Amino acid sequence: MRFSASMQVGRLSASALIGVALIVMHGATRAAEHDARLALRIGQHTFLAEVAATPSRREHGLMGRKQLPANGGMLFVFEHAAPHCFWMHNTPLPLSIAFIDANGRITNLADMQPHSDDLHCADTDVRYALEVAQGGYSRHGIAAGAQVNGLPP
Repeated sequence: MRFSASMQVGRLSASALIGVALIVMHGATRAAEHDARLALRIGQHTFLAEVAATPSRREHGLMGRKQLPANGGMLFVFEHAAPHCFWMHNTPLPLSIAFIDANGRITNLADMQPHSDDLHCADTDVRYALEVAQGGYSRHGIAAGAQVNGLPP
């Protein structure tokens, strides 16, 4: 009986350890998902973009963020191409957005003002949108028609 009781305690400890390990791994995965950067090349310039590929990440976007790295940004990845629209509700940063079609071509650009509910929409169906600090595209001579390399499938 004593041996059996020790086995139960051992099982509980192993189960508890597995549970803790799963919680830690889940947290690490979410942190890595948030911290992961994708290098996107447009002409001679590279942006290191956070990726928002799930509905919840796309919905939250850069809300509440007070700064971005100089070459940073956020890439929004959509399952289906459509004329997606963006606003700046609860976003204190002035941003520029590039709408990008399924072939990686920038269809149009827009500057977006902080905390504005004005909609900024793609001119045509797009699969991606890349937000960077306002003026980031014009400073590098990036315009509609430019090719974006490094996009996820």
